[in-house]
Parts: sequence; C-alpha cells; structure tokens
Amino acid sequence: MGGAVVDEGPTGVKAPDGGWGWAVLLGCFIITGFSYAFPKAVSVFFKELMLEFGIGYSDTAWISSILLAMLYGTGPLCSVCVNRFGCRPVMLVGGLLASLGMVAASFCRSVIELYLTTGVLTGLGLSLNFQPSLIMLNRYFNKRRPIANGLAAAGSPVFLCALSPLGQLLQDHYGWRGGFLILGGLLLNCCVCAALMQPLEAPRAGAGGPGPQRPARRLLDLSVFRNCGFIIYAAAASIMVLGLFVPPVFVVSYAKDLGVPDTRAAFLLTVLGFVDIFSRPAAGFIAGLPKVRPYSVYLFSFAMFFNGFTDLTGSTASDYGGLVVFCVFFGISYGMVGALQFEVLMAIVGTHTFSSAIGLVLLLEAIAVLIGPPSGGRLLDATHVYQYVFILAGAEVLAASLVLLLGNVFCIRRRPAGATKEGESPKPPADDRDNRDGVDSREVEHFLKAEPEKKGEVAHTPETSV
Repeated sequence: MGGAVVDEGPTGVKAPDGGWGWAVLLGCFIITGFSYAFPKAVSVFFKELMLEFGIGYSDTAWISSILLAMLYGTGPLCSVCVNRFGCRPVMLVGGLLASLGMVAASFCRSVIELYLTTGVLTGLGLSLNFQPSLIMLNRYFNKRRPIANGLAAAGSPVFLCALSPLGQLLQDHYGWRGGFLILGGLLLNCCVCAALMQPLEAPRAGAGGPGPQRPARRLLDLSVFRNCGFIIYAAAASIMVLGLFVPPVFVVSYAKDLGVPDTRAAFLLTVLGFVDIFSRPAAGFIAGLPKVRPYSVYLFSFAMFFNGFTDLTGSTASDYGGLVVFCVFFGISYGMVGALQFEVLMAIVGTHTFSSAIGLVLLLEAIAVLIGPPSGGRLLDATHVYQYVFILAGAEVLAASLVLLLGNVFCIRRRPAGATKEGESPKPPADDRDNRDGVDSREVEHFLKAEPEKKGEVAHTPETSV
C-alpha cells in the first residue's frame, strides 16, 4: 500500500469527522475484515490441501504468506493507480480481481496454481481495496481518527469470527473447491464497499478568488526516510511482522494435532476474533484520550511486548483449554497492535506524506511476511514441535517492541532541542503557519493532541517528535 503521494484532493477541505464518513467507515470496516481475515481463514483448508496435493506445513503456509505479501508489497503500484484513477475505480477493479482469484483457485490442480490464484491474484485484489479505504478514512476523520481507526480495524476479528467457522462448514459440505468458489462470490462485496467511497468535494470558490487547488502529485516520495521516527517505526514494524501472523496460521493445526475435532479446532480462531472485536475499539478509544494520545508510540510498543509475551506463554499450552486461554490473550494484544499501528504512523509522518509512508513501510513488511509463516512451517516440519514455532514468533515480536521503545528513547529524545535532521532544512518561524510542505513536530503535535496552536507557540515534546 502506498509508495506514492496520493491525490489528497483540493487543499483546504476540512475532514467532516462524521456525516458520510460513517458510510466510508463501514466500507473500510468490511474491506479490513476481508483483507486481514482471509489469510487466517484459509488456514482452515490447509489439512485438506495437504492431503489433496501431498505437501507439508511449510508448503501450505506459503499460501497465506504470498497473500499477505501481495497485500503489503503491491503498495507502490496501488498508490500510482489511486493517483491516476482515484480511490473508487481502483477499489472496484480490486474487488473483481480478489473474487476472480478465489474462483480460479477452486479449479487448481497443483499447489503452484494455488500460489498464483489465491496468493497473487486475490492478494493483489485485496491490496487494491485496502489501501484506498484507509486513505479515504484518513480524509474523512481527523479529531475522531483514533476511534475511527479502531472501529475500522475491528473488521478483521469480526470477519475472522465469521469466516473461520464458515470455511469449516463449506469444507464439510462442499469440499475445499466448493468452499473457495463460494468465498470468491463473497469477495464481490468489496465492489459494494467501493461504491461508498465518495470523494470529498472542495468548497466553491468565492466571488473574489480562486477555489482550493489540488496539490502536486509525486509518484514516489522518499523524503520520509529523513524522518528518524519513521525509520525506527519501519524497522520495528518489519521485525514485528516476522512473528505477528504466525500463531493464528498454526493454532488450528496445533489443536488438530492434539486430537481436537476439526470444528472445535476452528472455533479457536472464533475465540481469538471475538476478543479482538472488543480490543481494537477499546485500544482506539484509549489512544484518543487527550492525555494518552501524545504517548501513543509507547502504547504501541507495549502492545507489541504484550503480544510477544503471549506467544511465549502460549507455547506451554498442552491441551484445548490452554489454547483457548492463549487465544483470549492473543486476541487482546493482537487487537491493540491492529488498532494502533496506522494511528501511530499517521501521528509520526502527518497526513501529507502518510500515503507514501504507509506504502514504504508495508513494502518492507512484505519481505518479512514472506519469511515469517514459511519459516515457522519449516521449523515445524523439521522438529514436529509446535512450541518451538510459538517461541520463535514471540521472540521476534518482543524484539520489535524493544527496537521501537529503545529507538524512541535514545535516538529521538536525546536529539538536541531545535536541531534538524541531516538533509532537512531549518524549521520555519512559529508565525509561518501556512508552510506545510515538510512535516515537523508542530504538525505531529497537532495530530496527536488535536489542539489548536496558541499564539503560534507549540510545546515540543520528545514523545510527539517520533
């Protein structure tokens, strides 16, 4: 998603923080649900695929990994398309591609064909929906953005609760081929969501002057790499993704390996998703509190630490009850991470470079996504011990939380006051409020605290500089 500066529309258009934005939020909720729940929901079919094609855990894990890698790694392409054609047309095409991929997968005769259809084609379609929906949400909400992000992110667990048992039901009645065909039809709802993405209209020009002008578009904006906070965030997020998606991919197979019936094993993802439903809006609400919002980067670091620690303790589960407890705590921590990751990035870089920043971050994460679940599957094939997979995932997420925390403490907080980063021009005077070409701590302060500037003076804090 987003390796380019998106067409943000005319300057001077204020985010409505409501109105049609609630319809946009609903569409983003559904798109997020499909985008993040699908890679986990298809894991329900892994056992059947292994029997059908005579493959191992690592081979089936590549399906989810490729799907996620396409969702993350095709951001620059998606951004260029959005800049050229707008959010709504790109989302319509994406919905058709996502559906076509799953329908074509139902006719596959080899695992390679599954990689190309379910992984590449469906992943590309979901990417062309996911990024524009986030961009539209960012345009429609400002003061209510943390809670809007939390509500939209709740689409992932809601759909996970529905898609996992639905996938098991479809597999029992129609086999994996029939299940893929029906899921492909469900993905056509992405086109309905695309119709909700109504562009914001610029206010009409007054009698004495021109109306707001559209900002210049750039296909690739690498200036965000001059932002030290962005570099730290990108490094931490890339490490986090190595282990973040591994437990949901393997927890169902783990339960089946313990002798748990298929239906009860699939119910674990429902438990995880149900807890996640409440965790994401709650985390968004907490992050939006005036006293908490300036420190959202620390809250995000804690969420990653909590998630990694849960993976480590979950490795000790030896029965179905232990896995249920693990899914409860994993759902809480996973929901916190999901609700805060884009809110923190928006706060770090500001809205002007958000689309470029998110695309570059997710492009880096795509590499980690391709490594994470398959490496877990390879470890499982070599040892046949699920505990080792969970320990590896937990260690990776814990390392990411420490990178973000220590990077913020030592690289950001100790920078001398008023010092500029290498390659940056000095900050404009306090009374020059119209100069918004670069993102400085004043803009981050504005988005973190949502408070108006007073007499051109803003209190710069280390927390709001990252």
